[in-house]
Amino acid sequence: QVQLVESGGGLVQAGGSLRLSCATSGRTFSSYAIGWFRQAPGKERELVARISVGGSINYADFVKGRFTISRVNALNAVFLQMNNLKPEDTAVYYCAAGLTMSLITPYWGQGTQVTVSS
Repeated sequence: QVQLVESGGGLVQAGGSLRLSCATSGRTFSSYAIGWFRQAPGKERELVARISVGGSINYADFVKGRFTISRVNALNAVFLQMNNLKPEDTAVYYCAAGLTMSLITPYWGQGTQVTVSS
């Protein structure tokens, strides 16, 4: 069982930055691939970025060059640095942990709201 807790969301103006954190309580955190997803009102949840156990990273095209995912296994934490935020980035951001990079049926956090004003 992996419990995930997101933090760092908030209200920011367009062009600003936020850093999201995903903290876990499981002792096997380093064995999990971690992904950040987001869901805007009326839209489906979509993958933002993911990082494998070995550090391989994938980004959605709409965040490339603006967002950076990283993990610190010693802290049982994954971070999402979000720069040059746009109003369309407004969503609830979720952290997910899975045994493979496909993140099929992962463990989910409760989400953190990110609101970008224009």
